[in-house]
Amino acid sequence: MNLIRFIVFAFFLGCTSTPPLKVWNAYDETAELEANQDHPIQRMRYKRIQSQHSDRNYLFQPFVKELASFTSEEYEKLKPLILEQNIPTIQGHISQGNLTYEALTLFYLYRIYTYEMNRDTYLNALISLNPNVLKEARLCDRNRTEKVHNSLFGMPLLIKDNIDVTPMATTAGAEVFKANYPKKDAFIIQKIRQEGGLILGKLNLSEWAYYFCQGCPVGNSALGGQTLNPYGRRQFETGGSSSGSGVAVAANYAVAALGSETSGSILSPSGKNSVVGLKPTIGAVSRSGIVPISSSLDTAGPMAKNVIDAIILYNTIIGKDVTDSLSYESEPINLPRDFSQLLKGKRLGVIRDFEDDSLMKIAVSKLKEAGAEVFTIDPPSITLTSFRTLLDVDMAEDLPLYIQKFAGNEVKVKNVADIVSYNQQDSLLHLPYGQEIFERVATTIVTKSEFEEEKMKMMDEAISYFSIPMYQHQLDAILSIDNRSAGFAAMAHYPALGVPMGYSTVGEPQNLTLIAPSKKENLLFELAAGFEYVCPSRKAPKLYP
Repeated sequence: MNLIRFIVFAFFLGCTSTPPLKVWNAYDETAELEANQDHPIQRMRYKRIQSQHSDRNYLFQPFVKELASFTSEEYEKLKPLILEQNIPTIQGHISQGNLTYEALTLFYLYRIYTYEMNRDTYLNALISLNPNVLKEARLCDRNRTEKVHNSLFGMPLLIKDNIDVTPMATTAGAEVFKANYPKKDAFIIQKIRQEGGLILGKLNLSEWAYYFCQGCPVGNSALGGQTLNPYGRRQFETGGSSSGSGVAVAANYAVAALGSETSGSILSPSGKNSVVGLKPTIGAVSRSGIVPISSSLDTAGPMAKNVIDAIILYNTIIGKDVTDSLSYESEPINLPRDFSQLLKGKRLGVIRDFEDDSLMKIAVSKLKEAGAEVFTIDPPSITLTSFRTLLDVDMAEDLPLYIQKFAGNEVKVKNVADIVSYNQQDSLLHLPYGQEIFERVATTIVTKSEFEEEKMKMMDEAISYFSIPMYQHQLDAILSIDNRSAGFAAMAHYPALGVPMGYSTVGEPQNLTLIAPSKKENLLFELAAGFEYVCPSRKAPKLYP
């Protein structure tokens, strides 16, 4: 099959009048796999890195002519205008005539092509590219206005591949969903397109949002392969489940990305890849058209290189969706003007377990210098013992509902049990790490209504985990690290926002995570913008200049 694909692709390229592109050939990865077998993190002892289901050559077929004619000189000329720049700056370059939306989009396509077709630099960040994106970018150039300074208009974005985006499939990383061409765009994608935002492509993820196999590598999926961290390929974890979102933003593959989180799936890859990531209050962002784990806890959220871009993306995707029972009309965030005063007088609590972390110590010092008061707090001891059961119960009912309402006609499975049976037809190919979680979900007999009382009890406990110390010290927000408090924030429906705070002695990124009560996104963005101003920590990965 791979030989046939190679011949077809080579013939396709040969028929063009432009120079042929590189052709990707799957290689023997045995040595790389063996080199990771003594990795100190058990789940980084990979069984597979390359996808055995998809051929990355097909990613670039719609763009052969444009990529072949786009020179490295043009690429280098555009770099200073785009790399690590925020949306207002890029929009400024376009309004000044130094850049076009088409050139911006082609720059990102060329960058993705350059790194993802190189055996030494590929990250397995993407599953698909939007074949219409250059045409849509040209349309933005024709319709450009002057009122787009803080807008997503013409900005290329990448989307986690559990969010419905036409005309691409929504796969959740699973082979059984390879032909899931959704009936329409997810509500949040409709919002982005109404703003004029460009969908560049779909991103790899931990298969089924990392609720599929027990103890398997984060960032692994059958269709996308194993995502790799640009700060240390095969050295550092990518975080999950929005692994491709974190990796792609870190490597400057797009202006920003959308991720999704049930518990830690935005916060974790944001921290591991030195990007800003927000897990909003449940209901601030619609979940319609997103492959679910739990309708009780799921949310989408922005992931970006800086706080300003995260705010702009968040402001675009919020809005009440009548088809989402938890959706509400959320207030947009005002972009800060005087960053130097944002932390003054704020009362923050650092969880005692994290206060001795070396990067947290630096962060706390910077916060205090900027006028914040920081207290050490001891949250009550809470275990959330039924958390896993909640996810099992929700997924057993929510995934079939997604298939029924949103999935394309080519999807033949109806529920989790059907997917388990399908995968068992070729377990080596479809599930190299097993499907233990799906097998458990398939046998779940407890219903949502039967579990409702226990769920509400857990929510009350999770709220008290934060509210008790916040009341004791009259705090505005609580400080954590990466996704270490994600389960409590998820269960409490508290928003959480990660912002880069530095790198370990071996170069691994780490985020400061800010947590506040429900519907306090504005406060979190103020705190994050203030911290980013006094402690600018993000650095682009050296291997991806």
